[in-house]
Amino acid sequence: PCQCSRNDEGSSSRSSLPVLELNVPEQPVVALHSSDVVLSCSFNHTNPFNLSDLSVFWQLTDTQRSVHRYLEGHDQLADQAERFANRTRLFPNQLGLGNASLLLSRVVVADEGSYTCFVRVQDFGSAALLLQVAAPYSKPVVTLEPQSNLRPGDEVALTCVSYGGYPEGDVIWQDAGGRNLTENITTSVVANGEGLFTVTSVLTVVLEPNSTYSCRLINPILGEEGYISVTVTGQNIAFPPVALWVTVGLAICLLVLLIALAAVCRRKIKESCEEAKREAEEAKVLEEEEESKTGMISLKS
Repeated sequence: PCQCSRNDEGSSSRSSLPVLELNVPEQPVVALHSSDVVLSCSFNHTNPFNLSDLSVFWQLTDTQRSVHRYLEGHDQLADQAERFANRTRLFPNQLGLGNASLLLSRVVVADEGSYTCFVRVQDFGSAALLLQVAAPYSKPVVTLEPQSNLRPGDEVALTCVSYGGYPEGDVIWQDAGGRNLTENITTSVVANGEGLFTVTSVLTVVLEPNSTYSCRLINPILGEEGYISVTVTGQNIAFPPVALWVTVGLAICLLVLLIALAAVCRRKIKESCEEAKREAEEAKVLEEEEESKTGMISLKS
């Protein structure tokens, strides 16, 4: 979560100018991308004053571009930098209490940097604070290449991708034992039109029968953001469950077909043998009849 600025003594720094004392956060103010943030600036003024006598200027410290101006009881935004248009406002009801804080709406990456608060009543003072922008990364996704026909000993590439974050995230690969895998890792960072990053990290490993790898993405401002673990099994990849069942089914069908074919062949062979035996017996009977007829003709003669 965003840690907004506070006006307490422990977290503020005081302007070096002795005339008008300003309080701003010592630590950087962290704002989430697309959210609103308050840049705190307060001043101590013991004597009562009219708002018409108060001037509040907010500007970028490095370029001195105007972020917001308040003069003679009204906002004066004619020279405001274009990218801050309709995104800034003071707190009019609290100006008389010494609160010159600025509300910045719909924070973008380009807003990151140093801002200076100037306040003048009868006296004058200024102080600067640092704004940091952060955006959480998406949950990492791991893909495997190649995805099929793998065997233990094959070289594979595990790709971990996370997007939409800021600032640049750190990627840590670990094995099942928690050992950091620093070799054979390639990480690239690409910014989109909003300045948010997509982080892609590729780990190349030699596939073992059963291996577990984890990809951890750390946002340096928000802390650890995403974690994913994947177990790669060579046998399962080479023979995914669906393909395995299809193979078993085909083998069973082939076995049944072979058994049926063997039964048919056996029956055909048996029928052929019986036919041959029957023909042999018929031939023998005919031969005996012929011999009997021949004998009778001889007796008559």
